[in-house]
Formats: sequence, C-alpha cells, structure tokens
Amino acid sequence: MLFHTEWLKTIFNEYKGAVSPGIPIDEVSTDSRKETHKSLFVPIVGEKFNGHDYFKQAFDQGAIAALWQKDRKLPGFVPTDFPVFFVEDTLKALQQLASAYRDKINPVVIGITGSNGKTTTKDMMASVVGSGYRTHHTKGNLNNHIGLPLTILSMPADTEVLVVEMGMSQAGEIETLSKIAKPDYAVITNIGESHIEYLGSREGIADAKLEINSGLKENGLLVVDGDEPLLNKMHNLDYVITCGFEIDNDVVVNDVELTHNQTTFTLSDQTVYAIPLLGRHHALNAAFALTVADHIGGISKTGAADALMALQHTSMRFELLTGRNGVSVINDAYNASPTSMKAAINVVGQMDGFERKVLVLGDIFELGEASRDFHRSVADSVDASIHVLFTYGKDAKEISSVVSDRKQNIVCSHFGSKEELLQALESYLSKETLILFKASRGMQFEQLVENVINPA
Repeated sequence: MLFHTEWLKTIFNEYKGAVSPGIPIDEVSTDSRKETHKSLFVPIVGEKFNGHDYFKQAFDQGAIAALWQKDRKLPGFVPTDFPVFFVEDTLKALQQLASAYRDKINPVVIGITGSNGKTTTKDMMASVVGSGYRTHHTKGNLNNHIGLPLTILSMPADTEVLVVEMGMSQAGEIETLSKIAKPDYAVITNIGESHIEYLGSREGIADAKLEINSGLKENGLLVVDGDEPLLNKMHNLDYVITCGFEIDNDVVVNDVELTHNQTTFTLSDQTVYAIPLLGRHHALNAAFALTVADHIGGISKTGAADALMALQHTSMRFELLTGRNGVSVINDAYNASPTSMKAAINVVGQMDGFERKVLVLGDIFELGEASRDFHRSVADSVDASIHVLFTYGKDAKEISSVVSDRKQNIVCSHFGSKEELLQALESYLSKETLILFKASRGMQFEQLVENVINPA
C-alpha cells in the first residue's frame, strides 16, 4: 500500500464517495490502458488528448479512486461510493500529491540533471547507494513533469533513498521538478548542447541546469562537473563539491584505462574502481555516484566497487554487443548530442584489439539554426584511429563531408536510406571489426543494430 483515501482528503479537500474509512491505494496511474491493482487514476490533459475521456477504461482496468478536474462532468456510470477528488488541474494535482508523498516517506533524495550522462549516473547512483540502503530510482527516463511525480509515487513506503533523474527542454522545468522532489543531494553531470534550440546558448543551458538548486534542502549538497567553465561560479560555495579530471577539483579522477569490456580509474584517495562501461566520461559519472555515497555514509568502498561492477544500466546506452560473424557492436542509439557523440568516438578510438573501427552516425536533434555547424564539429573527433565513417540523416552528412575533405584515408560515405547503409556494412561484419551506432533517438538506429545482431 502507498497510502489510503483518508490521507488523500488531507491534500484534496473536495471529494465524493466512500473516502472514509480509508481505502488502500497500491498504485498511481495516468495510463488508462494499463491493468492496475487498487490504483488512483489521474487523468492528464494534454495538447492532443484528455485522460478524462478514458476514465471508463481506467475504471475497468482496476482504478478504485480518481482525481478529477472540476471543469469536466463526471460520467454517469461512476458508482456513488467511488472516491473522486476534485481539483483545478490534474497535472498540478499529480505534482502536489508526489511532493506530499515524498514528505510522507521522507527518504534521502538524490536529484540528477545534466545535458549528457544523467541516466547512466542515475543507474550508477542507484546501484552504489542501493548496496547499503533500500533504494528506489527512476526507471528508464521517466524524468519530466509527469514521469518524476510518477517515480516518486511508485516508491515503497520503506524506501530509504530515492534517486530521481530530472530532464528538461525549456527554462523553468528543472525548477519545477526540484521543488517537487526537494533533493538532499543534487548532481549536475555536465553542460552540453542538448535543447540549445530552445535555450539559445550553453550559458542558457547552464542556468537551466542550476535550477536544481531551487528545491535543494537546507544544508543540501550540490556535486558538479568541476571541469566545466560555465560552472566555475559555483566552485567556492560551501555546499558545492567539484568532480573532474583537473587537479584542482575536490574529487579528482585519475589513471583512466579502457579494456575490451570495462573502464578502470582511481579517485583522489587512490582507491581503484572498475565499471562495465567504456569511456572516460563514464569514470566521471561513477565519481559523482561515489562522492554522494561517501557523503551519505554507511557504504564501504568495497561495497561501492562491487555495486559498480554489478551495474544494470538502461539499454541502448553504450552497450557492447556481439553481432553476426563475431563483429563487436556498440549500441549507443538511445540519444545524442555533439558532446556525447564526440565522447563516444573518442572511446572507440581508444579501444584496442580491432583491425577496423567503423562509425555509423546519424542526426542530432534540437540544435536549432546552428545544427549544421554542430554536426561539422563532430568531425574533429574522427582521427586516424577510425577506418570507416558512414552517416545517415539530413545534417549528419556534414560530418562525413568534413572528414572526407580532410583526406585522412578514412572511408567516408553518406547514405540516403538505411537499406543502402546496411548493405555497405555487410563487408565489415567480422570479429576483427568494431562498429559504433550513435544518433538521436528519433533516428531509430536500433533498427540498424538489430539487423547487424539478428537479421530478419
């Protein structure tokens, strides 16, 4: 049980039905299609849909109570004893309920934001902190104004630590999420170019990420990427800890080494850690998790190290897979920014044991008018360690065009269709080859990965 209707009426004081004595609520749902068990249904109103129109379906699927917007007529089929709580706006009510439930359970809350790496950092944080505490965390990337409240409202009553990811596309959104979650610890993984189309500049993105301070608890701690110049103004604040590769950080990441299937590194205390992910940037993400865990306390270095190696990370984020004919495939098709694409290319360049390294790169979205320039900047990371570059997409063509013009003896081709690209890849499918697939989620590069792994 999450809570009961008797508690709900202390938050929403307009209601009908058999609210007392309290009816137990096991779930909170906004999806009328999903079968639920003793759920509170919250009908969200969007630009192209209205959850109130699907209340009967939610009722049939197991809803035993509902929030209801006052400007909507309650359907006639609703039993007289069915608990309904009337609100001005169901989305705001969902957020209000999540905030109240967060206070009711009162776990230690860790909020994570950043242009890149926040989901991986969230997974690492949950794994490390979960080695010492009952931990609940964001599943997948339910990190927006609806997903974060639902994450909070799905945590068990005995949760000791809550790890939430905070995503955004517009200014003001992180502020809203932070005030709902009220984190004790906050992390800003980095400042990239994601959503620059809406925020205008990297400075605007930095300001938007710093909104995580809005809900930070008194005596809370903010952990930031200390190598990011746009966050320099935070360095001397008492509640800020910096992590990075540069020597003047509070926590310094050293001795990063990549093997075929893991990355090792040391922190300032000379403890050696290993993670089953590839990349220098992942060592920094792990440092964020280890730093917060150290401040929470109660987690041994051995326990933290074991938890990192046992990491269960969100799929399509730099997964190393084996495909047809033994070819090695890096599936990084979940999302992309110029920063993360360059980081992925650098990792491929550092990996030993392959005769050929192939990049398959697609469009990066939400870069606005500067999109072509940002795509061209990716070419700076494509050096002689790369043997083949294939691109697909409107602006990704800029990457192969720049690399081709530089005449680095790299095979470069741009394709007008995925079918043509896959045909060209066939001659490279062997155990001597490593292939990276990287693009924004909307490019659906998982289709290419699936073909290389398991063709139809």
